[in-house]
Amino acid sequence: MNITVTTRERVAVQIFPASSQAAVAVARRIAELIRSRAAEGKPCVLGLATGHTPINVYRELIRLHRRDGLDLAHVVTFNLDEYWPIEPTAIQSYHLWMHENFFKHVNIRRENIHIPSGTIGEDDIDGHCSDYEDAIAEAGGIDFQILGVGRSGHIGFNEPGSSRESLTRRIVLDKITRLDAASDFFGEENVPEMAITMGVGTILAAREVALMAFGEHKAPIVRRAVEEPVSLEVTASFLQDHRRACVYLDEAAAASLTRIATPWQVGRCVWDECLQRQAVIWLARQADKPILMLTAEDYAEWGLAELLRAGGGAYDLNLKIFRHMMNTITGWPAGKGQRRNVVIFSPHPDDDVICMGSTLMRLAEQGHNVHVAYMVSGSLSVFDQDVRRYCEFVKAFHELFALGARHVEDIDSRIETFLADKKPGEVDTQDIQGIKALIRRCEAINAARYCGLSDEHIHFMDLPFYETGKVQKLPIGEADIAGVLDMLKATKPHMIFAAGDMSDPHGTHRQCLQALLAALKQYNCRRKNKPELWLYRGAWEEWPAAQIEMASPMSPDEMRRKRFGIFRHESQKDRAMFPGPYDSREFWQRAEDRNRHTAATYDALGLPQYAGVEAFTRWPLQCAETVARQMQADYPTE
Repeated sequence: MNITVTTRERVAVQIFPASSQAAVAVARRIAELIRSRAAEGKPCVLGLATGHTPINVYRELIRLHRRDGLDLAHVVTFNLDEYWPIEPTAIQSYHLWMHENFFKHVNIRRENIHIPSGTIGEDDIDGHCSDYEDAIAEAGGIDFQILGVGRSGHIGFNEPGSSRESLTRRIVLDKITRLDAASDFFGEENVPEMAITMGVGTILAAREVALMAFGEHKAPIVRRAVEEPVSLEVTASFLQDHRRACVYLDEAAAASLTRIATPWQVGRCVWDECLQRQAVIWLARQADKPILMLTAEDYAEWGLAELLRAGGGAYDLNLKIFRHMMNTITGWPAGKGQRRNVVIFSPHPDDDVICMGSTLMRLAEQGHNVHVAYMVSGSLSVFDQDVRRYCEFVKAFHELFALGARHVEDIDSRIETFLADKKPGEVDTQDIQGIKALIRRCEAINAARYCGLSDEHIHFMDLPFYETGKVQKLPIGEADIAGVLDMLKATKPHMIFAAGDMSDPHGTHRQCLQALLAALKQYNCRRKNKPELWLYRGAWEEWPAAQIEMASPMSPDEMRRKRFGIFRHESQKDRAMFPGPYDSREFWQRAEDRNRHTAATYDALGLPQYAGVEAFTRWPLQCAETVARQMQADYPTE
């Protein structure tokens, strides 16, 4: 998309095709500062953040240290925050996170590492916070501060309402922040109610600030922080007042910025077909009209007269976009006549039915050779009470049939002893991890059979990157790619469906797609007829109408059948372990609402009316330039 724009952004913004590229840019800026300060004989003082957003910054710094000799011996660090109260050895502690993910891999001196204490006594908190401010001042102030941004717009733990002058202090966490952290603590009830955080004033005193935000779920708050006036409700907006602040985004997080979402409002555009479709659908929604009812006056009123000239007039342009959208609708997702090999890669053991359950059933009913490959075990998403319930069943089963229960009782006792003393987030024993994986596997088999698949077409890949027993996973490795490649060779697909939903709370979907694309690169290298790759969403996000390339319509009966398929995953019913912080509904409710919303969107555009629609877009994405460039940069294909 070639666009000449001005922007509505009130702070410097850099947009990168991929989060990995943004992280590398931040890391290399830090490395530049470290070297320049060392040349002056001075320490480099860094303000550090934790979590999924900055982790690739630390990985790049580790790489620069190991391979390029980046010396961090004279670096001084101050972390933004820490939960209170929390032990430094707790799995959710920022002390442990920083040491595991950064400090132990580089040569920063222990005495140069500063993190707020989660164990300081209540009477000593004010003094501790004052000492933290003094230590920053004694170090010469922070040279470079890394930030993420929360869903409420907070930086550090500076919740909405934090003043611009606030300093390091204890703060009560609001409900949104605790919900955001719930998956790390295996339940909101386990999240501490308080934290110690640098203040907004402390952050703004840094000589340079980098705020990073990645993923489509961050797009709305990024727009508020960047384009709207400074507000106490969005503490990240205070960065607009900083002389050397910069916001680093991947294209998904930038999607709501005016220059991306509606670029015609800030500059002249080159009206390719994708941008025409985006603009016409936007106009139809603004004018509350079907596409074919849009007039030249509508285009002029909403600032799209230039598009009208490029598109050849309202009649021709409306008809072109309408026909394109009509052609996305199909009840034959794999085509008619030819029996095709279809493989659905499902990151977790329920993503297939949640995101494309009706299409899966339709593919099986239409006689295609359909396989489902569950990429990870999903063991982390099973509650401990389900383990207890199944252990009780197995023990009672053996007693009922006099199968000799001594060995079962020993195992049950061992499991119960561990669970009785287990702390939130503590890594399960291998026995318990195995039971949880088995629970997910049996549910997936039950659901896949319900959808019409035979047992030999149900595959469990158990990719090793997932099997850490922790929320944080390993990077994708050769063994993961090899496992996907073996599946491709075994099934010889003509058509592949995979998850393109990048907003799952801990990145498993993204990593699964990474492994698939890397395996496809090897698989396709000597093939003339390469398989089609279609991406689905639905658990957290849905494809925007302008990006949909296949719409699989659903009747009310098909909606109901899909719901029952999702219900087969009983351990995920009523309450999921990792629902994500942005949507408290059950997954079946999210799926139905998104399917209904997509159908309603088609209806409002003047297209046929259905009860629901499952949406797909094809890789490489023709109209989703944001996602395509992001994923292409992270995981290049041919």
